[in-house]
Amino acid sequence: MAMQTEILKIIEGGLDGKRDKVHSYAALLANKLQDNGEKVLADRIVRLINKKVAHPVFMDEFVTKPVDLETRIDMVDVFYPEDEFQELVLSEVTTIKINSFIASLRNRNKLVKRGVNLPESLLLYGPPGCGKTSIAKYISSQMQVPLITARLDGLVSSLLGNTAKNIRKIFEYAKEKPCILFLDEFDAIAKARDDEHEIGELKRVVNSLLQNIDDFSKNNDGNVLIAATNHEGLLDAAVWRRFSTTIEVPKPDYAGIRSLLKLYFADTELSFDADKKKLNKIVQILTGTSPSDIKTICFNAVRNVILHDREVISYQDVLVQIYLFKGFREHELSLVKFLNGNGVSQADIAEALNISLRQVRNKLRDEEEPSHE
Repeated sequence: MAMQTEILKIIEGGLDGKRDKVHSYAALLANKLQDNGEKVLADRIVRLINKKVAHPVFMDEFVTKPVDLETRIDMVDVFYPEDEFQELVLSEVTTIKINSFIASLRNRNKLVKRGVNLPESLLLYGPPGCGKTSIAKYISSQMQVPLITARLDGLVSSLLGNTAKNIRKIFEYAKEKPCILFLDEFDAIAKARDDEHEIGELKRVVNSLLQNIDDFSKNNDGNVLIAATNHEGLLDAAVWRRFSTTIEVPKPDYAGIRSLLKLYFADTELSFDADKKKLNKIVQILTGTSPSDIKTICFNAVRNVILHDREVISYQDVLVQIYLFKGFREHELSLVKFLNGNGVSQADIAEALNISLRQVRNKLRDEEEPSHE
């Protein structure tokens, strides 16, 4: 049966006297029945829920969030799934792995029947700004269940003993509702226990984390655990074994950068769109840059053009934003020399920087002359 998880959760919630759990999974069951064409039964379930609760949509059950007792800060944020999610630009290998993980979630019951009963958990690792959080949100949208993101500022308490309690609260909260639990910046609470600089209490936090992951996996046949880290080398060795799937999310390659430029400049005209040499030069300069940083550079270029009442982004517009974002120092490489060295004519440099052609020539000549100091 395709919906056995929801039915089991409803029965379990009823036996335990947990109304919220029954309501949440009943609403999810109604959604799935609706998608499968069982509209009459789905409507009956929704009407039944409406009689018992003021808000029929299962996402509303997430209003009451767990808080840290010391600071009263919410320990989680909730992202609600979107029907249309912005395109993800990932490497071919990463895309295949993500789609395979989603397929396993969608066909969980089929896999269990064949004896493949691994806990569905995913560890994402790689440099910052490469899309790990976006991947978690994408999976949430594909599965149409909320994403519960643990907030480190609410989770990690100044009273270390409370941190372990907070971890348990978050896992208990996630087990009661259909959702994906997302532990971002995972290394903050999952550091290697053999680190001589860590005190004993922090090691006990890791032990508590591992116990909660195990309990979440053993006693949960519906929800999913996703964790992400920028510093996979800091993770405790035992942590890796808790995840059925691990996926590296690297910085984009040549094809990835081209795709990102196309995505972020989709609604803007480029003067160099048909110039492969200039496009290749921009990709070359951006090699090693994260998707998040590329997005910032592109949006800065778009913003600058709009503020100057222009419709078309030029090659030099993009180069200027790359230079400014990368934070070059004038004594290391002037903007004029950077543009000139990347094939921008002196006339275009003058126009882009709003200076005279003579000033451009003087700057280039001054930098070429050897210093007599």
